[in-house]
Amino acid sequence: MPRDRTPLIQKIAQQASLSFKDCLSEDNGDHKPLPDQHEQLLSLVNALRAADLKLAPRKSSSSSSSRPGTDGAQNPPVTYMHICETPVFSMGVFLLRSGASIPLHDHPGMNGMLKVLYGKVSVRCFDKLDSEGVAPPAFEPPLSHSDVPSLCRSMLRCVSEYSPSSTACLLTPQRDNLHQIQALGGPAAFLDILAPPYDPDNNRDCHYYRVLQPSAPSSEGPEETWLLEIPQPEEFSCGGQVYSGPPVTV
Repeated sequence: MPRDRTPLIQKIAQQASLSFKDCLSEDNGDHKPLPDQHEQLLSLVNALRAADLKLAPRKSSSSSSSRPGTDGAQNPPVTYMHICETPVFSMGVFLLRSGASIPLHDHPGMNGMLKVLYGKVSVRCFDKLDSEGVAPPAFEPPLSHSDVPSLCRSMLRCVSEYSPSSTACLLTPQRDNLHQIQALGGPAAFLDILAPPYDPDNNRDCHYYRVLQPSAPSSEGPEETWLLEIPQPEEFSCGGQVYSGPPVTV
């Protein structure tokens, strides 16, 4: 029997198409993937390593972090390596310099998988809560009236660390949908799959948030918090890098 020489990343793309093919169906209001197909996808993603994509860790020296890019600007702390995108899903690799962080953001109506390829990252996940009829507490510093419509009641779900030996971090439209990602102890890279992809024309745009500090402890417990939707933080920028791994067709 001939040996299967299909690159693992190609198998992942094919399986993602199957797993998420019904997420945009009008009958699938929760955008849930197909369970059996999703388990197969998770198994493939968990087997992926940096070498499968011809990736090597970024240099963590200060000289590499300050080297100008092709347009003369300083290399950003985060870059994205696009692999493929279809109406069903998008897939790429985020590369983070040592200590770099992707700010707290959401994935409206989307499923996701995050698999670390090298380095270590901390992922802080939040869930949105129903805030109807719940008055927000006083904050320090106080908010302006114009900020109130941008408030979001939420719960800190978990803070977890991931490395290449870890299984993938999963998110759904209902759980762990908001998260912040930070490289720990050196540069890091992770595969990122989102289904369906971001699409501002269909209310799937990325929003950024800031965790607010109440002026008095909450009686609801330490897990509950309030978030303020903000513009993309000025200190955060994300550049692009050409994908040079095995070709992927979908």
